[in-house]
Amino acid sequence: MASTPVTITQIRNATLRIDYAGTRFLVDPMLAERHSFPGFPGTLNSEESNPLVHLPLPIAEIVDVDAVILTHLHPDHWDQPARDALPGSIPVFTQNEADAQAIRDQGFTDVRVLGADTTFGEIRLTRTSGRHGTEAHYAVLADRLGEVCGVVFSQPGVKTLYLAGDTIWNTDVAEALATHSPDIAVLNAGYAVVQGMEGGIIMGTDDVLNVHEAAPGALLIASHMEAINHCALTRANLRKFAADKGFGHMLLTPGDGETVVL
Repeated sequence: MASTPVTITQIRNATLRIDYAGTRFLVDPMLAERHSFPGFPGTLNSEESNPLVHLPLPIAEIVDVDAVILTHLHPDHWDQPARDALPGSIPVFTQNEADAQAIRDQGFTDVRVLGADTTFGEIRLTRTSGRHGTEAHYAVLADRLGEVCGVVFSQPGVKTLYLAGDTIWNTDVAEALATHSPDIAVLNAGYAVVQGMEGGIIMGTDDVLNVHEAAPGALLIASHMEAINHCALTRANLRKFAADKGFGHMLLTPGDGETVVL
């Protein structure tokens, strides 16, 4: 029986602090000041400057971690303030060797590539795949969307946690759920929208429902919401949707700075 609690702090956007089996991870840190860079061109509400909201915690507290996980290198997941705040010697996990080399070129000396059986201490970190939008999005925006990943945290006696990353519902997500049977699934669920194109480039309500139906025993944690210009789905609307569909009891939507112990 899993008994050691997992603690997740929603920082802002996709930035999370995850305490897992006595180890603290920082995921996808975007630490820029509010309204410090432009909205993403060609996306919903691109006239809005990013981030939309302030950091809820001091940067020194946010970066007090044992390791960093970068699911990909888009600027709302890895920015200059994060690079400046983190020590160059901290272990950084990336999705592939290209991202790893980019991080090394930024001055970080302990950069590791996630794989099928990566370990950090006694924790197993398993890379999963994802799709940062629909086939139509990739037909037009493949270079901008790029490759993305998720990661599964596992260790005997600890709940298995699946961090899906910037992906929509697809066969990669279904396979990860079927393979790992996570107790907890963290979903980037802000439904980021590209102008003039149908569907989101991260999960929305229907994607979250698909995850629940594929893994009804998993507690869902919604992240990547209400912090970047192109995210259209709010926490309140996702909660209402989940309640209407009968799975509100299996969904948490932590606010920025909120910590949940699972």
